[in-house]
Amino acid sequence: MATSSLSFSSALKQNHLRTTLSYFLKQNRCYSKLKHAKTTSSSAADFEKVADDVPTSGICRPLSEILKELNKKVPDSLVKTRVEKDGFHIRYIPWHTVNRVLNLHAPEWSGEVRNIAYSADAKSVSVVYRVTLYGTDAEIFRESTGTASTDDTNYGDPVQKAEAMAFRRACARFGLGLHLYHEEAS
Repeated sequence: MATSSLSFSSALKQNHLRTTLSYFLKQNRCYSKLKHAKTTSSSAADFEKVADDVPTSGICRPLSEILKELNKKVPDSLVKTRVEKDGFHIRYIPWHTVNRVLNLHAPEWSGEVRNIAYSADAKSVSVVYRVTLYGTDAEIFRESTGTASTDDTNYGDPVQKAEAMAFRRACARFGLGLHLYHEEAS
């Protein structure tokens, strides 16, 4: 009886490990991300056996390659222009396009709102956003802020606008769309 419960327990562990590995790989996780699972599993041999059964996508790359791709100029077809109240034209990449570019070149990324703060007079809101990239060799993050007027409701919620601005700026700190900031300066 003890032998059958032991093999059942081992089968459960292998099934759990297989499910976990499959989930990570479906989420475009790299082998380097799975190294932690190897050290926490009960048996390294179980890990290797299961890892060999699960196909890998080969998407993940070293951080230097990801940053090289993100630093390339974004095609003009993806860049939008917005006219400010004072008539000034601003070229920008919409947040959803930035999101797709990150998914393409850096599928190992995550983002989070770190802080939301309203000004003392409640006329503006600022958001701090962090973007983290994961390569096969390292991980790196950048943060930035975005501020929107609470009076301006032309394009939606001020917090969402500030978040989108902060997200785009944090990505620009990796090089994504950074050429647009240089165009403004010249």
